[in-house]
Amino acid sequence: MNSSVKTSIVPWITVRDGEAAVNFYKAALGAIEVYRLDEFGAGVVVRLAINGAEFWLSDGVDDATNQTPESVGGGTIRMILTTADPDAVFEQALKAGASIIFPVSEEHGWRLGRLADPFGLHWEIGYPLT
Repeated sequence: MNSSVKTSIVPWITVRDGEAAVNFYKAALGAIEVYRLDEFGAGVVVRLAINGAEFWLSDGVDDATNQTPESVGGGTIRMILTTADPDAVFEQALKAGASIIFPVSEEHGWRLGRLADPFGLHWEIGYPLT
């Protein structure tokens, strides 16, 4: 047993154009690359972080194991990005090419807005109200 390993759950998203997605998340959400694996002919696998919150991203190949939101007609998972300034992050994402599902507002104990990225994934951006 390796006691230095911290238990975590980290999303892995699969999209049709991984390189474009990496560039979008850098521009839209301020993501940085933590790790990259470029396999010859197999696309990209990247671990990204937004202020320390990590997620993985890879290219989809439209087979039973690596489907994209586009290949299945939409996604069933929403990403929730908790941030101190959701208004600024939301606007940055819109400028980078995201589209509004609903604008940032205060409801249900959160300051929160939802957008769709160019790859079919929905992101809720906000923080819980105290």
